[in-house]
Amino acid sequence: MNDTFPLPVPSRRTAPSRRTVLGAAFLGAASAGLSALPARASAGLMPVLPAPTGPYAVGVVRHAFTDPARTDPWDPALGARQVVVGVVYPARSVAGFSRAPQLTPGEAAVFGELAPMARGLPATGVDWAGTLTHAHAGAPPLPGRRPVVLYTPGGGDARTLGTGLAEDLASHGAVVVLVDHPGEASQVELPDGTVRETVLHGPPDPATFRTMVDTRVADLRLVLDRLAELPHAAVTDPCGTGIAGHSAGGTAAALLAARDPRIRAVANLEGYLDVEPWPGDRPLLLLRTDGFEGADRIERSWAGLRARRRTLRAANHWVLTDHAAIVPRLHAAGLVPDAVRDGLVGPGDAADSFAAVRHELRRFFGRELRGASGRKRRGVPGREAGGARR
Repeated sequence: MNDTFPLPVPSRRTAPSRRTVLGAAFLGAASAGLSALPARASAGLMPVLPAPTGPYAVGVVRHAFTDPARTDPWDPALGARQVVVGVVYPARSVAGFSRAPQLTPGEAAVFGELAPMARGLPATGVDWAGTLTHAHAGAPPLPGRRPVVLYTPGGGDARTLGTGLAEDLASHGAVVVLVDHPGEASQVELPDGTVRETVLHGPPDPATFRTMVDTRVADLRLVLDRLAELPHAAVTDPCGTGIAGHSAGGTAAALLAARDPRIRAVANLEGYLDVEPWPGDRPLLLLRTDGFEGADRIERSWAGLRARRRTLRAANHWVLTDHAAIVPRLHAAGLVPDAVRDGLVGPGDAADSFAAVRHELRRFFGRELRGASGRKRRGVPGREAGGARR
């Protein structure tokens, strides 16, 4: 069974609980200094995401899969496992198609309640539902056969925090499938309009972490198995499939590649690789920050691996996500103190760090996924005629 549904989706959300959402590194963000928030905090500030850098306009559709072979591990009463994805792709034209919101109204309401507890983000003064992506909902895809990059977010995060990375890759010619992991993700709106919240609260014990990673690998395999059912599957090239993952998503991405030869390249954005040995036969990109408190464990788990590596300076764990754009804007408006900014994205120029991450991903996947279906690509784009931004 699968369901396709457009963005935005009318919200019929369930009442949120006040569970504390699990942080992407399972270590929690700095929240010291919240009591000292300046009185000048503005109301209704709308976060702005960075524009894609490529030559193509971008479209997006949302899709859901149901896996009848698996019972949901976080809430067995729900029955078969359901996985929600966002497909971001180069568009032929975006004329007449509206820009999609980053979060549906229901998702934004839940995120707005959970984020202050988990990340130290403001409880008021931010219009989370107003943030627009640069992707146009339902726009027709640019013809061609294009490499596919799966994206799996950090633990406790929703796929939407990978929007800036996905849109940039798509603007250079890739099809990016952002995968949500319901039950673990902070919030996911399902096809029926209900919003499913995280069931996790606090750092996981080893058994919970293993359940989480194994569930992610199974979710990702489900998406791989059923790529042909995705909207606009005709423009995807399954022979050229890579994966990127942040934090726990990086761990899951590596495990998927170790177990599934369909994955040709892996980009690990500050995720541990000590859950299972890395096979060493896939191209690997390793990105990390100098501010991450788990840096020593990261380095131990990455020791001896053949990979392209880069460390972002004066940066912290969530600079590898859309928080690189969101948090500095909130900080400049007086909505978060220095301690929260530094604990999330670091004291440096987060925009420069995020631009470097996007550059590294374009370069890596452009090199490693070229030649899919026998075509050599310079960079990710297929360079077909047309598809210019409109």
